Amino acid sequence: MRTPAPDSRPVALTIAGSDSGGGAGIQADLATMAAHGVFGTSAITAVTAQNTRGVESSHVLPTEEIDAQIEAVTGDFAIGAAKTGMLATTPVIETVADYAREFEFPLLVDPVMVATSGDRLLEPEAERAYEDLLGEARLATPNADEAEVLTGIEVTDDESAIAAGKAILETGVDAALVKGGHVPGETVRDTLVTADGVRTFEHPRVGTEATHGSGCTLGSAIAARLATGEPLETAVEGATQFLARAVRYYYDVGEGHGAVNHMVPLRNEASRELTAEEVQAVVDRFVDADVSALVPEVGMNVAGATPYAESVAETAAVEGRITRTLSGVQPNRGVRFGASSHVARFLLAAREFFPELRFAVNCRFDDDVEDALEALEWPVAEYDRDEQPDEVAATEGSTMGWGARQAFTDRDDAPVAVVDRGEIGKEPLVKLVASDPETLAERALALESEVDR
Repeated sequence: MRTPAPDSRPVALTIAGSDSGGGAGIQADLATMAAHGVFGTSAITAVTAQNTRGVESSHVLPTEEIDAQIEAVTGDFAIGAAKTGMLATTPVIETVADYAREFEFPLLVDPVMVATSGDRLLEPEAERAYEDLLGEARLATPNADEAEVLTGIEVTDDESAIAAGKAILETGVDAALVKGGHVPGETVRDTLVTADGVRTFEHPRVGTEATHGSGCTLGSAIAARLATGEPLETAVEGATQFLARAVRYYYDVGEGHGAVNHMVPLRNEASRELTAEEVQAVVDRFVDADVSALVPEVGMNVAGATPYAESVAETAAVEGRITRTLSGVQPNRGVRFGASSHVARFLLAAREFFPELRFAVNCRFDDDVEDALEALEWPVAEYDRDEQPDEVAATEGSTMGWGARQAFTDRDDAPVAVVDRGEIGKEPLVKLVASDPETLAERALALESEVDR
C-alpha cells in the first residue's frame, strides 16, 4: 500500500447556471478555477440546453434544491471566495442574498441581466432584488449594459463608466468593475471603482466573436484569486490578463463562434520545458552544420515562443547569442526564457499577424544572401528602418512592431524570410520564421547551403 500525498488547495464556490455547451456558466467557472490552482465547488441555479450557436431551452431549479447545494458546500468546505452568475428569478436572487448575509468570505456578484443580443433577461422585480444582493458583496462585475440597468447611466466612455461605478457603490457593494467589452473601440477598458479611487485595466480588443462565457470566466478568475488571498486590485489585474489571453486563443469547437479557452495558462506553462528543448535542438543542428556563413556581426539567436506567448518572458533563446569561433559557431551560454530581446520582440510582433509562428532566427544579410533567397524562391517580405517614423525610432522596442506591420500586413500567408535592411550604423539582417523548430532549422540550413554554392 502506498502512502497518500494529499494536495491541499484553496476552495471557491460558484452559484450559477449550467451551460451544456461548456463555454459559460458552471462549466466555465470550474475550469477557470482549476486553471488557477483552486478547487471549485458549485451550486447550480438553472440547467440550460445550449451550444456554440445559442440557447435552446432552460429550466430553473427549485429554491429548495439551491438551498441544499449551498448548505452542503458551505457546511463542509473552507470556502475562500464565491461568485454568482445566472440567478434567473427573483426568488433565486433573494435566496442567495439571504445566504450572502452570513458568508464570512468575499462574494463577487456578476449581475447577469442582459443577453449579448441586448435583450433583458430579468423582470424589473428581479433587477431590484439584485441591489440587496450587491449590498452583501465585495465586488460587482457588470458589463456596460448591466451597469446601465442598475444605474440608468449609459456607459460609453471612461467618464460614464466611472459614474456608473460610483452609483453602483451606493448599493453597499465594496467595489464595482464596469467591464468594457460591450463598449465599441480598439481597446477594451475595464474600470474598477472603489471608495479609495479608480483604476482602469486595458488591453487591445481581440478580433473574434468567440466571447461567450467571457463574463463568467473573468468573474471566476477574480474569485479564484481572491480565494488564494490576493488583494482585490491585484486579483482584478491578473484576471483581466487571463481573460484577454483566453479570448485570443479561444477553442475552435462547435459550429458557432467557439468558446473561451479557460486552460490557456496551464497549457502555456506546461509547454515551457518542451519549447526550451526545441530551441536547444535547433541550436545544436546549427553547431553541427557550422552555419558560420549565416551568422551576422551582432551574432545569431534562435527564439522559440510557447504556444500562447504574449511576452518576451515567454520566449526561449540563447543567452548571449551564437557567434563565430575558430572551430565553428558556438552559443555563448545556454537556452533560457527571456534571453532574447531583438529576435523575441520580432517574433511576438509577427505572431500578432500569424499566431501560428513560434520560432525565428536572425541571419546575416548581404548580396550573397539576397541572391540565395531569390534562388530558393521563398516568399520574402522586407522593411527599411530608414522609412520608420521618428517617433517609432525614438521609442525603445517599437521598431520590431513597426517592422512586422510593414512585413506582414495584408498577406494571406506568412513569409519564410523577412529582410531588415537596417539603417545608418545598424547591420542589415534577415529573419527566418516558422511554426515548428524542424522547419526553421531546415530553412536555415537550406539558405546556408545556397549561400555556400
